[in-house]
Amino acid sequence: MKHVVIVGGGVGGLAAAIRLRAVGHTVTIFERNDVAGGKLATFERDGFTFDIGPSLLTLPHVFDEVLALAGTNLEAELDLVRLDPQFRYHWRNGGQLRVHNDADATAAAFDTFSPGSGDAWRGFNEHGRKIWEVSERTFFAGPMDNPIALLKRMRSPKDLATIDALRTLNDASRATFDSPELQQWANRYATYSGSSPRQAPATLACIPHIEAEYGCWYPMGGLGALRDALVRAAIDQGVTIETGSDVAQITTQDQAVTGVKLIDGSTTAADIVIANVDAEHLYGDLIDDERALKQVRKAGRSTSGFALCIGASGTTENLGHHNVWFSDDYAQEFRELDAGQLANDPTIYGCVSSVTDPSQAPAGSENWFLLVNTPPGADIDAPAYRDLVLERLAAHGVDLRDRMQFCARLTPADIEAFYRSPGGAIYGTASNGKQAAFARPANRGTKDGLYLVGGSSHPGGGLPLVATSAKIVCEMIAQDNE
Repeated sequence: MKHVVIVGGGVGGLAAAIRLRAVGHTVTIFERNDVAGGKLATFERDGFTFDIGPSLLTLPHVFDEVLALAGTNLEAELDLVRLDPQFRYHWRNGGQLRVHNDADATAAAFDTFSPGSGDAWRGFNEHGRKIWEVSERTFFAGPMDNPIALLKRMRSPKDLATIDALRTLNDASRATFDSPELQQWANRYATYSGSSPRQAPATLACIPHIEAEYGCWYPMGGLGALRDALVRAAIDQGVTIETGSDVAQITTQDQAVTGVKLIDGSTTAADIVIANVDAEHLYGDLIDDERALKQVRKAGRSTSGFALCIGASGTTENLGHHNVWFSDDYAQEFRELDAGQLANDPTIYGCVSSVTDPSQAPAGSENWFLLVNTPPGADIDAPAYRDLVLERLAAHGVDLRDRMQFCARLTPADIEAFYRSPGGAIYGTASNGKQAAFARPANRGTKDGLYLVGGSSHPGGGLPLVATSAKIVCEMIAQDNE
């Protein structure tokens, strides 16, 4: 058995630790922040609680599998609620769409919004199902160092056509829906990976299918409850988690890792090092590897974000747990973002978990988490952009400005500082372009015994994907040490 050191206690690191400890390895996690979980984080103030990272759980069975290795399961650890409706979408022209947990109800809602679009939605969902079926057994089944690795897992050339990687998501949405608003709805799923719908592959059409098929879940008490369950499972298995411990360097000798050196000068030897950090930070700061750093930067950063945590008095009509207020011109919004500019009319995502979970806000109040996309590294005049976001929301008929008890802000610079994510890129590398999947940093690092998990490496960002990256890496470690 090996001594494994994991740099960073995010979800990918925690999942890898549980898996490796379950087969007998000694595992130590060094986490620079005072709480593990990485971007699966919460903010609390004056009786309000906000999920400031992921705000919903999809593919819960991925985490059930991890927890089972520690002798527990999601049902024992969490009180999960399957949300219905899943999302409420709003346009300034008065259009509203509710996407439900039930396929028939969703199709009916699409038909009500735009006659005939219910069948279009069913077709889009079926197309997403086929993409997911192939992707799950190919793209998500192992490391993805080059296109050959993907082709080897495919059963026939038909699989390659099915994943629809040659079209953009925007191409697919325009080919499916006549309504510009519903095209906008479909295009929004590019933002789940911090990408642009006019550059990201239509493969991402599998995401709305995943939500429709497997549900949008919320753990009562907030997403922090999932983080706490993973931490408990890791500690119960015997994983050592050292919080407040900042790794300054991954040490090497003869092209192999030997351990880590902390900021305070102390060192820990290791046979294997797993980097649960942004790949750009890994190769730029923790290991001096200019060639690898250039490759990471070539892949391109995902979008960042500007977030507001608002404690609001009173309650709001027609409000869901998850809400989206669309901009009037999605194409212009992404032209500005792709040009490195803040959107003048940003689409606004709003999570108000107190709609489902009264524990998240004082009685008679709401916990509003608002998020808009920004370019990575955007320099933001936070007070001015806050006012713009609230003004744009008010134009949708939702005015929070007189109801705010407080308004805390999170900028790309804050995200970079908290998580060492260069530019505040929320999802690490973007999914823009046909070759994006292969440009993403490999799970096997450039030194013997070095592995990468997390959003900036394969298969990408998002809770189930970083947990999948942990599974892939642990299988690689087992094969490499047979």
